Amino acid sequence: MSSSRSARSVLLTALASGALGPVFAQTPRSPTPASIDPPGVVTTIASGLEHPWSLEFLPDGRMLVTERPGRLRIVDTAGHRSEPLAGIPAVYARGQGGLLDIALSPRFAEDRLVYFSFAEPGEGGAGTAVGRGRLGEHALEDVQVIWRQTPKVDSGSHFGSRLTFARDGTLFITMGDRASQRPLVQQLWTTIGKVVRINADGSIPEDNPFVRRKDARAEIWSYGHRNVEAAALDPQTGQLWTVEHGARGGDELNHPEAGRNYGWPLITYGVEYSGAPISDAQTKPGMEQPVYWWDPVIAPSGAVFYSGNAFPAWRGNLFVGSLTPGALVRLELGDGRVVREERYGGRLARRIRDVRQGPDGALYMVTDSEHGEILRLAPPAATHR
Repeated sequence: MSSSRSARSVLLTALASGALGPVFAQTPRSPTPASIDPPGVVTTIASGLEHPWSLEFLPDGRMLVTERPGRLRIVDTAGHRSEPLAGIPAVYARGQGGLLDIALSPRFAEDRLVYFSFAEPGEGGAGTAVGRGRLGEHALEDVQVIWRQTPKVDSGSHFGSRLTFARDGTLFITMGDRASQRPLVQQLWTTIGKVVRINADGSIPEDNPFVRRKDARAEIWSYGHRNVEAAALDPQTGQLWTVEHGARGGDELNHPEAGRNYGWPLITYGVEYSGAPISDAQTKPGMEQPVYWWDPVIAPSGAVFYSGNAFPAWRGNLFVGSLTPGALVRLELGDGRVVREERYGGRLARRIRDVRQGPDGALYMVTDSEHGEILRLAPPAATHR
């Protein structure tokens, strides 16, 4: 056993005995829960999508769907795909980069604004950016880029990129460490490895935690993140929750708080893909512990709190897409902790890139593949619409 694994075993034993008090995160479930068939019926709504990354429901029940190579389509309730909408800027469609998340303005009924994140090419390489445009018949109109990650770097990995509107109308944007830029994650002059918060027009909220610090970017909300590809707002509390990729081990569930440091890469429960240690510590003063963590990883992407009527027993549960091994993960929360985890594989044993709740209360997922699909999970009685 490696020294990192041995140290982890000692730490978990101490945690179980209570010797370490409350400073450690909740341990991951042990053993890993078995993958079971999801309760209900899984149907394919649409297929033939190239690496779809996100979907968002329009008020009329149609879906906006992003494809990583740079296409935005509308998919109707019968599964018919539109031609790509015009207006999307050029994207850096390499590695994990491309057209990524999609979100409607909280005032979409009045302003028809659609927000999207993407890997933007430019001087130095590429960086995560956020644009918005007004949804027209065949295009996004009056498109403008309202925020850019700095600096752009020569890497095709770890763009983060989930978009989540808070109750007050501000927009959270999750970032990654760009894989090659770990030293910048703890630096406040850059937005590498951060969660940022902006107003809907791209300006900076006056109550952001670092807005008055000259040595920090004013849009930073929290820092010390590796690669956050899942984010959701708890509809009961308004709290932001994120799920981020670890390395080999160390995927984390967090609820990022203003100004807090979540430790990457100085503390982690993971190791390098080679098995070499990343850090000699799992805790440090002034750094937050995850609410929950995974080893082996689930490779999280996409998340939603369930609030529908189709599965009443699931209300308040957090659903997370798993890219590896590929499944839909259900987390029951209680008192801010995970009290139960279930993994739905079987008919959902795919690379789940995003998960959303539909207006019918069913769960909709996109699969990360050259021949990606939109899947729908609904109770048997809800399959005949």
